[in-house]
Amino acid sequence: MNSIVVANWKMNPATLKEAKMLFEATRKAADAAKGVSVIVAPPAIFLRDLSRSYKGRRITFAAQNAHFEQGGSFTGETSLAQARDAKATAVIVGHAERRAGGETNDDTRKKVSAAIVAQLTPILCVGEQKRAQGGEHFTTIKEQLRAGLADVPAAKLSKMIIAYEPVWAIGADKPMSPRDMHEMTIFIHKMIVESHGQAGMNVRILYGGAVDETNALEMISDGHVHGLLVGRASTNAFKFKHLLESLA
Repeated sequence: MNSIVVANWKMNPATLKEAKMLFEATRKAADAAKGVSVIVAPPAIFLRDLSRSYKGRRITFAAQNAHFEQGGSFTGETSLAQARDAKATAVIVGHAERRAGGETNDDTRKKVSAAIVAQLTPILCVGEQKRAQGGEHFTTIKEQLRAGLADVPAAKLSKMIIAYEPVWAIGADKPMSPRDMHEMTIFIHKMIVESHGQAGMNVRILYGGAVDETNALEMISDGHVHGLLVGRASTNAFKFKHLLESLA
């Protein structure tokens, strides 16, 4: 199975010209990285321009966020139907930065369910704010998973991707240890199996948080994840190229 790398550009870059340059560098890196599937999540305002001009098959596109309603009076929002019309095949749900802005577990439930109905792959982000010796972070992850997957039938679990991104590691100098990630991979699968049955073992899990070309391969191999959610390094063409090379 190919490793999955989601390039979350966040609110970068500033102009369409720069976005096209970054995408062209990403395209070349993806073409050279055999065995790696790349999903680019640009700002919504650039999504259609980039997807329309891309004729290859190595890259797919994701929306960074979308509303769960099909349409209506939601100024400033993007619907899942609009994202799909702009050639997105996936959508990030519940990113830590969205949760920090007020997105709730119930919002993620609605978005995941609506994304599956819209035939988009939900990339459900889960992660704790901080770690304590008592293991309270496991309760946080359990609740985020329970809510986010509440309306997903077991038969649709194969459409899901779970991205574990500990908030304390986002933007940090280094990620969590691969051994700790392996523990979390086991825990996430265990929680989904408890709620949805053995189909939960087939859910793909990504790691996100301070991941770059120096630690990507170790995180996948020793963390036993299916891929990575890459933020900061994905907007640096040089770093992203070397990250994909390390996996390929």
